[in-house]
Amino acid sequence: MATYAAPVVYAVLLWWFSTGVILLLDHAPRRTHPWSMAAATLLLAGALVMVRGSAGDTGAGGAYTAFTAALVVWGWQEMSYYMGFISGPRPVACPPSLRGSERFFAALATSLWHEFAIVIGGLAILALVWGQPNKFALWTYATLVVMNLSARLNLFLGVRNLHSEFLPDHLGYLACYLTRAPMNRLFPVSVTLGTAAAALLGRAAIADEVLAHELIGFTVLATLMALATLEHWFLMLPLPSAALWRWSLPGRGLDGARGTPD
Repeated sequence: MATYAAPVVYAVLLWWFSTGVILLLDHAPRRTHPWSMAAATLLLAGALVMVRGSAGDTGAGGAYTAFTAALVVWGWQEMSYYMGFISGPRPVACPPSLRGSERFFAALATSLWHEFAIVIGGLAILALVWGQPNKFALWTYATLVVMNLSARLNLFLGVRNLHSEFLPDHLGYLACYLTRAPMNRLFPVSVTLGTAAAALLGRAAIADEVLAHELIGFTVLATLMALATLEHWFLMLPLPSAALWRWSLPGRGLDGARGTPD
């Protein structure tokens, strides 16, 4: 059991701490953003080197390195968007008259360049791990991409808790693309598939004759998928989820922790 406890704890702590750091930097004064982005870009370069180095490592350390490097690459993507450096051709509020598909494409226009950057990041990782035995950096990045997309679509279609307190002030215009609703048709599909994926990854981690990097890799991936699914539930259940990162959201009140817009 201890063999699996260490990667689970590592994944949870890295997920929690890295999310908090990114939120803290995103909500810092705008004058600090170029410096934060420059430091993140240096980390990105180092992470890509780590992805390449870990791709041929079939030991436990290789899986930890691949997982960590993929989270750094994803963190750069998130920072570049939420700091406003890579967004889309129309980073403006939604006109009140827009409905249906027009509203969806208006929302897409606020982040289109960001979506392209995510694809480029994935292709870069794919190229770095191509033909190598350790592809957990790619699987980690893919998990983050898919579950993030699912969460954003659910927020667009309608959820109970919008968590608009996570948006920096300069991205306040995005709140008009979020919908408050008791349920949407995608949500049950998202949490069912997320739960099933976490279970299958966990099953792979405990399979017979699993290699060292596979045991760690599948365990951290199962944990990450479970956390991403839990984040989906935070969108619907009346839980003070924002309290997990209260230290990174300066000046936010209790209403924000309950998912009520400020």
